[in-house]
Amino acid sequence: MTETTSGPARGSRAKGGSKGNKGLRIERVHTTPGVHPYDEVTWERRDVVMTNWRDGSINFEQRGVEFPDFWSVNAVNIVTSKYFRGAVGTPQRENSLKQLIDRVVKTYRSAGEENGYFASSEDAEIFEHELAYAVLHQIFAFNSPVWFNVGTKQPQQVSACFILSVDDSMESILDWYKEEGMIFKGGSGAGLNLSRIRSSKELLSSGGNASGPVSFMRGADASAGTIKSGGATRRAAKMVVLDVDHPDVEAFIDTKVKEEEKIRALRDAGFDMDLGGDDITSVQYQNANNSVRVNDEFMKAVESGSKFGLRSRMTGEVLEEVDAKALFRKMAEAAHACADPGIQYDDIINHWHTSPESGRITASNPCSEYMHLDNSSCNLASLNLMKFLRDDDEGNQSFDAERFAKVTELVITAMDISICFADFPTQKIGDTTRAFRQLGIGYANLGALLMATGHAYDSDGGRALAGAITSLMTGTSYKRSAEIAGVVGPYEGYARNADAHNRVMKQHSDANGAATRMDDLDTPVWAAATEAWQDVLRLGKKNGFRNAQASVLAPTGTIGLMMDCDTTGVEPDLALVKFKKLVGGGSMQIVNNTVPKALKRLGYQPEQVEAVVEHIAEHGNVVDAPGLKPEHYEVFDCAMGERSISPMGHVRMMAAAQPFLSGAISKTVNMPASSTVEDVEEIYLQGWRLGTKALAVYVENSKVGQPLSAKAKEEEKAAEPEKVVEYRPVRRRLPKGRPGITTSFTVGGAEGYMTANSYPDDGLGEVFLKMSKQGSTLAGMMDAFSIAVSVGLQYGVPLETYVSKFTNMRFEPAGMTDDSDVRMAQSIVDYIFRRLALDFLPFETRSALGIHSAAERQRHLETGSYEASDEEFDADGLAQSAPKAERSSDSPKADTEDTRRSAVEPEAAAPAPKEAHNSTELLEMQLGLNADAPLCFSCGTKMRRAGSCYVCEGCGSTSGCS
Repeated sequence: MTETTSGPARGSRAKGGSKGNKGLRIERVHTTPGVHPYDEVTWERRDVVMTNWRDGSINFEQRGVEFPDFWSVNAVNIVTSKYFRGAVGTPQRENSLKQLIDRVVKTYRSAGEENGYFASSEDAEIFEHELAYAVLHQIFAFNSPVWFNVGTKQPQQVSACFILSVDDSMESILDWYKEEGMIFKGGSGAGLNLSRIRSSKELLSSGGNASGPVSFMRGADASAGTIKSGGATRRAAKMVVLDVDHPDVEAFIDTKVKEEEKIRALRDAGFDMDLGGDDITSVQYQNANNSVRVNDEFMKAVESGSKFGLRSRMTGEVLEEVDAKALFRKMAEAAHACADPGIQYDDIINHWHTSPESGRITASNPCSEYMHLDNSSCNLASLNLMKFLRDDDEGNQSFDAERFAKVTELVITAMDISICFADFPTQKIGDTTRAFRQLGIGYANLGALLMATGHAYDSDGGRALAGAITSLMTGTSYKRSAEIAGVVGPYEGYARNADAHNRVMKQHSDANGAATRMDDLDTPVWAAATEAWQDVLRLGKKNGFRNAQASVLAPTGTIGLMMDCDTTGVEPDLALVKFKKLVGGGSMQIVNNTVPKALKRLGYQPEQVEAVVEHIAEHGNVVDAPGLKPEHYEVFDCAMGERSISPMGHVRMMAAAQPFLSGAISKTVNMPASSTVEDVEEIYLQGWRLGTKALAVYVENSKVGQPLSAKAKEEEKAAEPEKVVEYRPVRRRLPKGRPGITTSFTVGGAEGYMTANSYPDDGLGEVFLKMSKQGSTLAGMMDAFSIAVSVGLQYGVPLETYVSKFTNMRFEPAGMTDDSDVRMAQSIVDYIFRRLALDFLPFETRSALGIHSAAERQRHLETGSYEASDEEFDADGLAQSAPKAERSSDSPKADTEDTRRSAVEPEAAAPAPKEAHNSTELLEMQLGLNADAPLCFSCGTKMRRAGSCYVCEGCGSTSGCS
């Protein structure tokens, strides 16, 4: 895409400037001379209104925002709510994607010109247009801090990943608390290694025993939790690492296990221990991911069953010898019980370290993909792999390696430019990052790409294609880094580390040459990667490198949603059926768009493809799909579901990509609930043998702190009839003759009538409201509102959903009513749905919504319980059988209403059908399994896993890097 040239330099040189007047020539890839990328797409205005599904409150609203017509509702919502700057409702607020892109891209262009990156102003303009095009068409995205901060008046922080350090002194420990807090305040996360802190088995200079790192973890955890609850919309993301030879390693391993036992005990005692619950804050160590850093010596001792020494932090002498296999078993038991600690392989990490003369790599960021020097940071960007899959006129597929390499060059150039103007949370981090210029280019949508090309995720062909793409991306990035070094000079730390850096480049190149080529898709990509690595070795020796690190595989949470990616990072697809938001509101369930592409690649005819897609829509999987060969089932295996990918399938994919990455991979190996401790041990052993840098596992249902506990879900499942997910809702009309209740009411002096008609055997199906004179605006609006609610009820929307959305809504008229059960109402609709809840919902359901009758409230005052005695309930204890004689006798409806209601109330109310709000909840409904994901702190929707973090499909919030 580019070349260096001797031409007039623009602006000042970056530190370590170039020899002569060189600059980068930028080639057009997607854009046309004389035509701006914005002029090549169709723009439209949309309204963004995001609500909390739990109570119907509006989380965010901005109307009339401008986006291309091909952007999805979800992408528009997330970019508008997360990335547009300026106060909502003011002229300063951004209202168009053009403004967002211009704010960032023009800043990058300006910094590039000022620091001498471009050969001419024409090249700078091409750079700007190509970068704008790639963002506009969702080909790539920078990490979230870029969109938050670049081009604004606030500090222009561009990095999402940070590594801190702490020494064995109280001053350093207190600095750790402060530095970590400042990073959390900005919405980012950090990791560090505590192994320099002396253990609780060592003495202080004063003669007393040291506290040990575990005790100091408690204070840092409390700080993280406080900063998170003080206004952030996501949990503080942090990583804590301890070396396996630290004398306190067993206490470190036990920290979360003991807290998990505490959670279970408190839950069983009746405390609210679900994620986000009132009582979960009493539990410690919940704001960090923990990892043990193991070395080859320890892993070989585990294999041989020999002893392993735990060493003093001050002298290095062995304080205690332990059975390596027993300690390894303890790690596996803890991870099996509560998902912590993860494992990091120290010797493998440092074997690929480009800057060892400047210090070892001791820790990682919270998601484990960024691993480099202490007190450093990394800015991320991710490429959307599906944008490079092309079909020719004959229907054959190929991966566009040439265009992929050109876009990689463009993006890595922009990422390096950003360090020229970036701000950092601490002076030490700023100094290290400017000296080593660590970058983290990566990709998303690998799982979708593999499925679309007919590759099983857990297959040799799938791994070969993933490895080839990763190798091409990193090779091209280092090639570009060497070219930039020829223009503005190598990174400051390069001279000291030149031999090591070039050795690591040779290791990458050798791994590329030794990789297995499998088919017509990966072979051309490997060839392009081989050429790139040859250029790396040649140019690196000549120019050095501009960046100590180039690539990682991050979670791509929020930015993955921005690019409309089906899968995040290196992850496989979650499920074959997805949840899609629609323009104008509402949502629908669709079969993945990649499924038809995969079937076409596998040679199926259009009518066969249609039959398989219909089968998936109905069953959620491909098992027994008509005409689908069993040997092709594996292509459609997903992270969860009927045919889920085996844990080792995830590890093998990580191992396929790892040799071609500067950093590591953010990924959790999901394991079924049936997994044993031995299974976890095997995963950790194989991760080391296969050369991965870090691993974390999660055994389904292993944690109590979930949106619903496993026990509660099992009880709910046992109580409910088997659910059938209907992908096309069917309207169930009421019969000609239907039981009903007519209620007169007054709210704040406004009079009205409500008629509620029911199905003979199954609850409310129709509501009519009459207020004011016929033909008036209010009467018309109430008629329209009644029809909308009635149609929704007949299509299966649960009444409790309407109740949760409309109760507590405030507007006039409001005030006193003539209903003894609802004495005050904040609006007409508040009264209507409280009355409907009392008339048609079972006690447990409306009690959870805080809606009780006058008699129930009186009973609560007298007995401390809203529930009636056994004699006042029917046999099932779900619906009151006694007439509601508690109503005021002067109520206009008291004389006839009780008789009508007793005719329509079912003997036992069935639980309302579960409602899905995203793909994770849809999958739970289909399969009856627990996704074990937390609820989003912003909007309450269940999140889904993205790497080793979580992302909310509703609002884009993440629990870690993005």
